[in-house]
Amino acid sequence: MANILDIRRRIRSVINTRQITKAMKVVSAAKLRRAQERALAARPYAQMLTNVLKSLVARTEIYDPETGEPKHPLLAQREEKNILLIIVTGDKGLAGAFNANITKAASRFLESKTGKNIDIEAVGRKGRDFLRRRYPSAKVQTRSLAELTESIDTESAAEQRAGAIQITGEHIGVLGKVEFAQASALAENVIARYKREELDAVYVAFNEFKSVIAQRLIVEQILPIEQIGEQTVRLAEEMTEEERKRAKEAAVTAGVGMRGADHGEQEASQFGTSQVDYIYEQPPEELFRALLPKYVSIQFFRALLESVAAEHAARMTAMDSATNNATDMIDSLTLVMNRARQAKITKEIIEIVSGAAAM
Repeated sequence: MANILDIRRRIRSVINTRQITKAMKVVSAAKLRRAQERALAARPYAQMLTNVLKSLVARTEIYDPETGEPKHPLLAQREEKNILLIIVTGDKGLAGAFNANITKAASRFLESKTGKNIDIEAVGRKGRDFLRRRYPSAKVQTRSLAELTESIDTESAAEQRAGAIQITGEHIGVLGKVEFAQASALAENVIARYKREELDAVYVAFNEFKSVIAQRLIVEQILPIEQIGEQTVRLAEEMTEEERKRAKEAAVTAGVGMRGADHGEQEASQFGTSQVDYIYEQPPEELFRALLPKYVSIQFFRALLESVAAEHAARMTAMDSATNNATDMIDSLTLVMNRARQAKITKEIIEIVSGAAAM
């Protein structure tokens, strides 16, 4: 039987741990509300931009009628030889299997692209640490988001390639407060490389956030743009029923809404869909060329915002599970301590009775 004093010390230790996990759950719930609001507030703008582009497509020729080639380089489709994969994970742990699931999904995607040259951009410390242990870093890296607009010489990048799969960039600390300027800088660099034909395809691996109980891991193709307004998902993994149940319980106890509010998405989705002839100040072709890069920037921005919201949701759920497990452990240890006390008292009574009988 364990020593009663040791059991009491362990109970106090678990109680202190439970206080920490409960506090972390409350903090994650508060951060989740703000991250969810930001992610939902960005959707009407993205929807509006998508509808404007669809309207422009209906009013201009985006493909050359003679050759059939696209007039904008971001629509050009080439054989996939050089691929860029952007992996969005968190900077911190204690979020359950959030980071591990993203890196596993990225690994499966990399396995499906065997034999191709793949560059990896890691957004988040956890993904960066995972990738560093498995793949070499290119000599042309490391670049921060502030340096992404600088051009890279094509020949030197090819000469200094470290392997078929290499890390070409890492971005740490950008998820603490996601700004559109950061996503725009990343998009501008990617677009410039795609226009120079250094890249044939660009993918983003992240956790897509719809609500607390509706999330999925996806690898989405950003470039080339196959169809405006439609997601090109190459790999997807939905939440299990058990994960949904735990997330729902954590959201209820933390007071977090499980359904996102409509931030004008319905009104934005109807813009540009009327069968009328809109009058644009600039020619439709010129507007289309200017807005298409912004559309790519919005895709990156959406991935960052939704990944942050999903991370806070995962951390809230993990801390709720840890708090419940600590409570169960305290109850179990209390039962063990009471049994030990009872056994000790019984032993002392037996010793007293035996001593009295022997006299």
